Amino acid sequence: MKSALPKAMHPLGGRPMLTHLLASVAAVFDRVVVVVGPGMEALAKLAAPHATVVQEERLGTAHAARMATPLLEGYAGDIAVLYADNPLISGATLRRLVSARQQAGLAMLAMRPADPARYGRVVTDAAGDVQRIVEWKDATEAERAIGLCNAGVICAEGPAMLRWLSEVTNDNAAGEYYLTDVVALAAAGGRCVAVEAPEAELAGINSRAELAAAEARLQAQWRTAALDAGVTLLAPETVFFSHDTVLGPDVVVEQNVVFGPGVRVESGAWVRAFSHLEGCLVRPGAIVGPYARLRPGADVGEGAHVGNFVELKATTLGAGAKANHLSYLGDASVGPGSNIGAGTITCNYDGANKHRTRIGAGAFIGSNTALVAPVTVGDAALVAAGSTITEDVPADTLALARGRQVNKPGRGFRGKGK
Repeated sequence: MKSALPKAMHPLGGRPMLTHLLASVAAVFDRVVVVVGPGMEALAKLAAPHATVVQEERLGTAHAARMATPLLEGYAGDIAVLYADNPLISGATLRRLVSARQQAGLAMLAMRPADPARYGRVVTDAAGDVQRIVEWKDATEAERAIGLCNAGVICAEGPAMLRWLSEVTNDNAAGEYYLTDVVALAAAGGRCVAVEAPEAELAGINSRAELAAAEARLQAQWRTAALDAGVTLLAPETVFFSHDTVLGPDVVVEQNVVFGPGVRVESGAWVRAFSHLEGCLVRPGAIVGPYARLRPGADVGEGAHVGNFVELKATTLGAGAKANHLSYLGDASVGPGSNIGAGTITCNYDGANKHRTRIGAGAFIGSNTALVAPVTVGDAALVAAGSTITEDVPADTLALARGRQVNKPGRGFRGKGK
């Protein structure tokens, strides 16, 4: 990846690759051990609450798997070995793998990629049982013509898996312990089977280009799922989702919209072009954008409007409330039916702490108003345009906080600079 960031921490669909895989694994297996390299404390933290062990020396894939064996001694259930750079393996595929293992000593995942390239080939007998895996560089022309390729994931009963891992040797040109040798050991003493899954699910990610290709596949799947669920995407190829984006039926999403993690948009809402949403809730019938930004903690009420170049952060916009132009509302609550004029900002940060602004129901905040938090504006209050509000405004009150205008005749612009 040519990165200071461990490969398994690179984001895909709004979350690290490792997190994708752990979600699938934890749905099928009752114990997870993550093997990390030295100096990867951040990766170990990401793996929590699952156990982690460190492979201090990089001596091959089987050697990495061996690092976990002290935590699995005596475990009688099935053990699977997976790779974090295969992040899109689904729980359904893992369940098929475990089910197939019940009929064989070892089960493995395999695929038929459009371009087998340099994948290891899976050699089977006449009955379709796996005999061995041959690496591309070691394969004959006939073996390279095999379309079934190794995806790297294996599953076996615990005691057998631990025994085979201990029997793998490094008698090869690279002097490494290869996990693929476990397949040959298993086949020598029993039956091995391959469980096929789509390339899109099993393809490894080893470069930025492959990461981008996986992202594109995920986005295409999520767009199709949204359309099938009754969401209108006016230009699907320009809309980007996160792994946990939830859109209700009859939501409309215009062009060039980005959904970060933690977004829920409820039925009938409209997200207009060039908006960015993250960690927020948009309630039924609300309109967001164009060019709006919803940051974590934003809650847009039913029928509310968030207009162009408006940013919300940790702010609740009540039902029917409107902030239609050029405003920043941070750490605030805006009551139902209130109107926020263009250029309004909540001054929520004093350099050390964040403070809240509270605006009641039916209030009107005039354009170019600065609300210096902590401050409260009561129900049906009116704040005059251009005000800087530093004190609470009672309900049904007009507040003016601006300097009196003074006109100086004969001191205009005419003739200046001549």
